Amino acid sequence: MSKKLNIGLFGFGVVGQGLYDIIRTKNLNLEIKKIAIKDAHKQRSLPAHYFTTDKDELLNNPEINTIVELINDTEAAFDIVSTALKSGKNVVSASKKMIAIYLNELIEIQHKYGTSLLYEGAVCGSIPIIRNLEEYYDNELLHSISGIFNGSSNYILSKGFLENMDYNTALKQAQDLGFAETDPTEDVGGYDAKYKLIIAAAHAYGIVIDPEKVLNIGIQNLSAYDLQYAREKNLKIKLVPVAKELDDEHVALFVLPKFVNETEFLYNVEYEYNGVIVQAAFADQQFFFGKGAGGHPTGSAVLSDIAALRYDYQYEYKKAKENKGLNFTNNIELNVYLRYESEELIELLNFKHIEERYYSGAYKYVIGKLNLQSIIDNETMIYNDKAFIAFAGQLTEVSLASA
Repeated sequence: MSKKLNIGLFGFGVVGQGLYDIIRTKNLNLEIKKIAIKDAHKQRSLPAHYFTTDKDELLNNPEINTIVELINDTEAAFDIVSTALKSGKNVVSASKKMIAIYLNELIEIQHKYGTSLLYEGAVCGSIPIIRNLEEYYDNELLHSISGIFNGSSNYILSKGFLENMDYNTALKQAQDLGFAETDPTEDVGGYDAKYKLIIAAAHAYGIVIDPEKVLNIGIQNLSAYDLQYAREKNLKIKLVPVAKELDDEHVALFVLPKFVNETEFLYNVEYEYNGVIVQAAFADQQFFFGKGAGGHPTGSAVLSDIAALRYDYQYEYKKAKENKGLNFTNNIELNVYLRYESEELIELLNFKHIEERYYSGAYKYVIGKLNLQSIIDNETMIYNDKAFIAFAGQLTEVSLASA
């Protein structure tokens, strides 16, 4: 028999409203008791008695046994989630940045207080990837996890490639549809995808990595030249986070635009859809596909976590407990495409090998192999040069840098 969940909900934006819409269609032995919001004057779709601006009305209410946190403020989200867990309330959260930054502390709090934090909705919207990494792949050697983790940037790329829409117009559409934030930096800069990748890697490999150490290059510098190159080569450009186990001791994580060909799963993942590819030793390659943005898709993942709490489900973090010396590294080599203006940038990046160079008026690019660390060291120069850099190879080719 499932237990009754009395829910205190923080945030009633796109996802919060989506969650409420889904809950009211179901009979799941749960009830939203109170909703904490920031703006008391904003028009809402529910009666006023549901809402409060005082977080303690939820956190200190003994009748509420479950907190659902769906706000955009990272520090406030951590305060809410950690306070709730310490007070004996289980929590569901969709705050990927907060979880990625504070994951070690949140794991410790759960262990100390015996409470449960679930966050399927924080990674790839409606795709159930966290519980699959935690449970299904428990005994499986995972070679890599990659995919399209951000619906906003994918929407913009699809608009540009399929409809020849310019970047700013596509971004505005994504914002109007609720796929992208008013400040789109987290989405188009690859930060959002990085936070999701870090969470996924924790469940895949048992290592929790500081987000500051992981490279994320986004699509802000994308130009018509890059789209033209992709079309001529029968490729598409996608923003792809990658986690790859290199050997028994090393794991690499990075977020870069990537050229994908028509034989790859990600080639046909368009607009706000996400796709996750898991490359396993025994199960081989498996592909998860679904909507990665929007109130109802993300709300469905949040509801899945809420439903699991009715049966006292917890992440066990088994791989973290059993970690036998796996470490994160940026000392890897990979093939990249670089469109650039300044020749100085080519020198600074110190390509190990250049297989192709092209000059035509204002359009210059090189394709070659370099060390990921050299991209990190020259990230500011890349942005200032308005250069566009993309992963131009296959995951199988990514390797530890030679001595």
